[in-house]
Amino acid sequence: MGPVTLHVADLDAMTAYYRDVITLQVLGAEASSVTLGRGAVPLVVLRHGPRLATSSPNQAGLFHTAVLFDNPTALSGALASVARHGADTYTGSADHLVSLAFYLTDPEGNGVELYVDRPREAWDWRGGQVQMATLPLDPQAFIARHLTPAAEQSPQDAAAVVGHVHLQVGDVATARAFYVDALGFSPTFEMPSALFVSAGGYHHHLAMNTWRSAGAARRAVTLGLGEVTIDLPTAEDLGRLAERLRSKGVTVRDDGASLLVEDPWANLVRLRA
Repeated sequence: MGPVTLHVADLDAMTAYYRDVITLQVLGAEASSVTLGRGAVPLVVLRHGPRLATSSPNQAGLFHTAVLFDNPTALSGALASVARHGADTYTGSADHLVSLAFYLTDPEGNGVELYVDRPREAWDWRGGQVQMATLPLDPQAFIARHLTPAAEQSPQDAAAVVGHVHLQVGDVATARAFYVDALGFSPTFEMPSALFVSAGGYHHHLAMNTWRSAGAARRAVTLGLGEVTIDLPTAEDLGRLAERLRSKGVTVRDDGASLLVEDPWANLVRLRA
């Protein structure tokens, strides 16, 4: 997964949140956009859209952007920063069996997950589905166990990537037709209200749920989700995917550097090599 682009009303405040609370680094800044990430890896692009309408919690769009850390110590450094600088944005935590996750809501209502995976050999697959759950997870105990002085003082030094992106959609069957049948992801976990998909045997790179958005129609361009980026290994892979999408009746736009497609709710997906 590549960076997630967000349309934001207050570019300065949102930059400060992702930099000072989430502990991402500013990798680039222009008059109307800021790119934040870790090292050379962009994770979030904030695009100023002060004239855009506020999104509704019940419309299609972003559920959360999930930032994956290399190890529990790296994650604990970011969590300690949240506790110091943004405790009011913390919304909960969960042991999902495959991962340990902590949830936030940024100042403009976008969901954020900070997480670390358990080793793949510990994941339990049954009948083609990875077993996930939502079990209690104590954030204070996690920080106390894993935080080191170095992680607390320089949390931004540890590597992190976009591990997965979770979207709000109108219905699961239509999401499956687009993300599995057309885009080509493999389903890894499914329930009546949500679908999790991945490539390469990961627990999920994308998820789509209807928990707040059942029956949602196509979304307008609003504050919130701008686009999701998916990186493919090679230009040949990208070309084959373009052919596959067109054969499924999906409109594909080529801007010369990447391909742009919309899911059935007008969530914009950027595909690039």
